[in-house]
Amino acid sequence: MKRSKLAPFRSGLKDLLLEYCSGSSIHGVQYMGCRNRSWCERFWWIVVFTMSVGSCAFLIRETYVKWVQTPVIVSFAEKSTPVWQIPFPAVTICPQTKVQSKKFNFTEEFDGYLEMSLEERLSHNRSDEILAIMHLCERNFYRMFMTRFKFPNFTTPRNYGGIIQNMSLDMYDYLADCSIVGENLPCPLIFKETMTEDGVCATFNGLSANDLLRTEVLQSEVSYMTATDPSPHWTQESGYSAQANLSAYPFRTLGSGIGAGLFLLLRTDDEDIDYICRGPVQGFKVLFHSPADYPQISKKFFQIPMEAAVSIAIKPQMITTNPRLRDYTPEVRHCFFNHERYLQFFRVYSQDNCELECLTNFTLRHCGCVKFSMPRTNQTRMCDPDEIRCMINAENTLMEMDLVQHRESSAEENFRANCNCLPGCTSMQYDAEITTTDFEWMNWVRSMKLSTQMIEGMQISYLGIYYKEPQFMTSKRSELYGMTDFLANCGGIMGLCMGISLLSLVELVYFCSVRPAMLWRGNRKRKRKSRKQKMEECADICLEAMVVKSD
Repeated sequence: MKRSKLAPFRSGLKDLLLEYCSGSSIHGVQYMGCRNRSWCERFWWIVVFTMSVGSCAFLIRETYVKWVQTPVIVSFAEKSTPVWQIPFPAVTICPQTKVQSKKFNFTEEFDGYLEMSLEERLSHNRSDEILAIMHLCERNFYRMFMTRFKFPNFTTPRNYGGIIQNMSLDMYDYLADCSIVGENLPCPLIFKETMTEDGVCATFNGLSANDLLRTEVLQSEVSYMTATDPSPHWTQESGYSAQANLSAYPFRTLGSGIGAGLFLLLRTDDEDIDYICRGPVQGFKVLFHSPADYPQISKKFFQIPMEAAVSIAIKPQMITTNPRLRDYTPEVRHCFFNHERYLQFFRVYSQDNCELECLTNFTLRHCGCVKFSMPRTNQTRMCDPDEIRCMINAENTLMEMDLVQHRESSAEENFRANCNCLPGCTSMQYDAEITTTDFEWMNWVRSMKLSTQMIEGMQISYLGIYYKEPQFMTSKRSELYGMTDFLANCGGIMGLCMGISLLSLVELVYFCSVRPAMLWRGNRKRKRKSRKQKMEECADICLEAMVVKSD
């Protein structure tokens, strides 16, 4: 009984399959369903078709994996970018001389401090200044003295950042002359003080504290930045707005060459040079960075020696991100937009700002305190000089985590990974070509028959900073495989392996859904019509029988 019921179904399915094979646009299928082909030929085409389908599936899977895992590509932009579309680099200058000798001679004070007993150091009237300046010394200083130096234990915490700020050189003491685009300006007008790990430095063209820092969170004892110029018409991601004019802040220059740059005379008094703290390399440290980055001098800087003329040709490097990548996760596109990554101490996200905050948090966790220059809250303690070695070890340990985080699973080894300091989706760096020569300024003064009385005992350096080219090539992150590219690749693979087009897939769907439904519906109509005809014939027969019987 079951076989009799299934027979029509099997017969209909076979007829449908043969109909599809005879008219299919997919290559090879018609040979498998042709009634005139032998089973050997059909089997051969079935094997070939199966291999083609398998190859097609494998290649589409590889394309999908590539689409999912590497959807982003970094390439050059279609056209170059003029330098007036980006801000002139922020320039941070840190003198190696930290304090005037007439105010505080660290070498003399430290030599006497070494000879004192621990009780005498505790009561020494300049102990705070000595310990504060020790935070600014080179690392060789700690290797030489820290092992045999005993620090006094104070009952109250010391504000070393405030002491360093009060003792630091004024900008007039080392910025002798400033010129921008050929116009001489007072140096304090264009340079502002910034607290760095190298002490108080001078920064040109950096964002203001209110635009860069979360001032409501940070401690209020020491000022990190004195810059107050607002920048309402520029952001790191969007660049300058349409309302920005030539005087918009941050400053930008209109071209390249020495006539459109920044030029400085840097001065050092011989009597202020301190070799025991800062070592044999004297002069100035100079850092170029984006206006949206907080300067970190120890990471990367250029050395400006004394009695030298240094010309630096800047070549910007900028990476932008296609807005279409906003739909991807930061881990896939390998960058953060500013709104996607919250920083505790900074309003603007950048990789440098994130890494500084990461180092601050790890130092606090590792040592229970932070460096005087690190961003902190009012409840966070500044490290004492006897904890400087702990801060150095914390920095080294954090750098080593890049190597070990893939092999270790403990929370400490993964601290740097948890910081997740990906690059910003719009970021700027400034490469430099440096030319250095002797600066024979004293001979020039004598040849001009000018008085040398006021400048005796000084060493002066010349620094010029300008763009090398009026345009530069921008890199951009864009989609390597978007949805359109993925579908196009899949279509090409299916066309290569099986000769399939979009209509071929529609045809397959049609024979799997619409055509069976129509056949089933037509079959039901035929059955109803046949049943109705039989009932009518039966009625006619019964009526004739009744008529005959009545007769």
